[in-house]
Amino acid sequence: MRLEYFQLLDRIVELDIANRTIRTESTVPQESTIFEGHFPGYPLMPGVLLLENMAQTSGWLIIGLTKFDRMPFLAAFKEAKLRTFITPGTTISTTATIEHEGSGYVIAQAEIRVDGKVTCDAELTFRVVNFPAPELKVYMQKEAERLQFPLGAIANG
Repeated sequence: MRLEYFQLLDRIVELDIANRTIRTESTVPQESTIFEGHFPGYPLMPGVLLLENMAQTSGWLIIGLTKFDRMPFLAAFKEAKLRTFITPGTTISTTATIEHEGSGYVIAQAEIRVDGKVTCDAELTFRVVNFPAPELKVYMQKEAERLQFPLGAIANG
């Protein structure tokens, strides 16, 4: 997890195109300038970044479902619940499932677990469009390599 670059995922662990699910893992860094103000003496992963982690996980599922032809942008979230604190050094497992798609939008349900227990979850809505810039598509393809995106899953899915 590289908070300073908003790279909140370390790796894609599972991608199941047929069942429209994905699982990622990330470890919250021990040190980050974010923790200097959130909070001094009691560092916590900001809730907004946990939502972003769920959005990125869901987004990679959408990219897989569209075979890298379209880019999802977070449009809304609702029913977000943050149940407990997540501290530096914690490994989190994030899952997402597509609930609905149509008219250029996708709705996903996502959750973060720590040691098997749900710590937060939300319903996320994405606007899905053609890549607005060729550089963005190239960047996402490079990020897919870093995340160990299982390209075979979309070839077979």
